[in-house]
Amino acid sequence: MKKTKYYSYKIGTLPKGCQLCVQGKKLVLFVTGLCPRCCYFCPISDKKYKKDVTYADEWPTKNIKDIIKEANLIDAKGAGFTGGDPLCKLQITLSYIRTLKKEFGKDFHIHLYTSLDLIDDKTLKKLYKAGLDEIRFHMDLDNNKLWNKIKLALKYNWKVGVEIPSIPKSQKQEVSEGLETKSQSKEKQTKKLIDFLSKTNIGFLNINELEIADNKVSQLSKLGYKTKNELSYAIKGSEELALKLLKYCKGKIKNVHYCTATLKDKVQLANRIKRRAKNIARPFDIINKEGTLTRGVIYLKELKPSFNYRSKIDGINKRKRKDMLKKLRIIKDKIKKDYKIKSNLIEIDKKKLRIVTSKNIVKKIKKEGLVLAIVEEYPTYDQIELNVEFI
Repeated sequence: MKKTKYYSYKIGTLPKGCQLCVQGKKLVLFVTGLCPRCCYFCPISDKKYKKDVTYADEWPTKNIKDIIKEANLIDAKGAGFTGGDPLCKLQITLSYIRTLKKEFGKDFHIHLYTSLDLIDDKTLKKLYKAGLDEIRFHMDLDNNKLWNKIKLALKYNWKVGVEIPSIPKSQKQEVSEGLETKSQSKEKQTKKLIDFLSKTNIGFLNINELEIADNKVSQLSKLGYKTKNELSYAIKGSEELALKLLKYCKGKIKNVHYCTATLKDKVQLANRIKRRAKNIARPFDIINKEGTLTRGVIYLKELKPSFNYRSKIDGINKRKRKDMLKKLRIIKDKIKKDYKIKSNLIEIDKKKLRIVTSKNIVKKIKKEGLVLAIVEEYPTYDQIELNVEFI
C-alpha cells in the first residue's frame, strides 16, 4: 500500500480514468439525475436528484455543442459519465459517447458510472461498440443478488471496475425511524464484496471517502454521522475503515485506490479549474495561483451582490433583462470614453448583468451612483464568487 502525491492511497496502479481525473483533464458529464436506486448516502444536489437534467462540469446544458465547448475550455483528454445513472437515458448516453469520440478522437478516454440494475448483455454490447473505454459499477453493499451481473461486462475488452464508499459505523448510538441497520458499519459487507471480486478478473476497485451532502435525500445526518472536522464534508471514521479495507484487499485485488475527499477538492477540481482559467481569462483578468480570477466589476445598484444575489439574477424576466443590458451598455460606453479604456479591457457580462474590467481600472472610476468592487471568483460556468471587496 502506497500513499500517492494526490492525498490518496493505492495498491498497484490507478485506472486510466483516475490518472486523467487527478490532472483535471476529465470533463465531468452529469448525464441525468434519474436513477433506479435510492441510496441513503446519495450526494446529488436537490436540483439534480431524480431530475432529468444534464451538466457539463458546472454548466447546465441541453445539447452536445455546449458539452464539446466545455471540453475544449478545460482542454479535456477524456470524460466521466455520471448521474443519477446514465443508463436511464441509454440512447442519449450512446450518442454522447459516439459524438465525443468523433470530435476528439479515439484516444479521448471515456469512463461511465452505473449500478447493476439496468445492465444486460444487449446494453453492454451497445456501450462497448459506441466506444466506452472504462465502466465502473456502484455495487449494492446491502444486497448481493445482482453482483453476478458484473461478469457480463468482463466479456468485453475494456476496463471494468467497482466503486464504493467507505461506510463506517455511525457515531449515534440510538437511531429512530427504523434506520438502525443503515447506521451500522458496512465493513463486513464490503469484505464480502472484496472476496467476491477476488474470484473475478476485475480491473480495479475504488474506495471513496464518504462525504455528507447538503441535500434532502441524504440520511447520513439523521443516522448520526458526523464530519471529521468543521472544515470538511468527509465523514468521521470513513478514512480509518478505508485504510483497513485497503489492507484486506492485498493479495485479493491487484489494483485498489482509496480516493479521499481532499483529492477531489484540492487536486481534481483545482486542476480542472486551473485548466479552464487559462482558456476563459479575459485580458483584464488576473489568474491566481489556485486558478481563480480576480477582476474589477461594476454593478447596477439594484443588483449589488448580497445573500440572495443569484436568485435575484435568475428571477429577472426577459424584458427587464433587456432594459438592464441597455443601461449597462450606456454606462460602459461612457466609462470607456471618459477613462480612455481599450475595448478589450472592458465588457458586459450578459449572464450576470454587470460590467467587468481590470482591478486597476475599477479603482480609478468615480462611483457616480455605481457599485464598484474587486471580485475573486471561480472561472467555472457558474462563476461563484469567493470574495467581493466593495470600493
